[in-house]
Amino acid sequence: MKTIAFAVLAIISAAVLASPRAIGQDISLQSAVVADGADALSDQEITLLRKDVASMKKHLIASNLTLTDEEATKFWPVYDQYSSDLAKITDARTLIIKEYADGYGTVTDDQADSLIRRWLDADVAAAQLRRRYVPIMRKVLPGTKAATFFQLDRRITTMIDIQITSRLPLVQSQN
Repeated sequence: MKTIAFAVLAIISAAVLASPRAIGQDISLQSAVVADGADALSDQEITLLRKDVASMKKHLIASNLTLTDEEATKFWPVYDQYSSDLAKITDARTLIIKEYADGYGTVTDDQADSLIRRWLDADVAAAQLRRRYVPIMRKVLPGTKAATFFQLDRRITTMIDIQITSRLPLVQSQN
């Protein structure tokens, strides 16, 4: 089902468009509306959407993390590098979702095993990345602000993950 990829990317966009102050609250987003028979997004459209999501995420961080001018000067280049490193992991997740969408209805046991193992590997890689960046962020921000950044990052990421996973059809439902 190629519309899965479109729905997931629409959900990511909708999740990140939530009000900056809403990320700390219980958020209920409406399901993305996907027309029957809609084709999957092109790679170019996915790239543009991901740039929009990255921009919106940066805006959410900026709106919720109070920085002095000096802190901001040091923080944003580190954040940009962190986001670039995280994008590589997100690329892997996007490929997994596209593969699932392309094969939906015919996913074998072995393919399902591979998909979930790669998804879990991406989760581990993201956690390792965050762990690696804690001391880097601590060099540019005081402890409370560095912790706040990671709280915001996790809240946004968790919100997006919940939206994605709750709308992906279960593998066994393809039968």
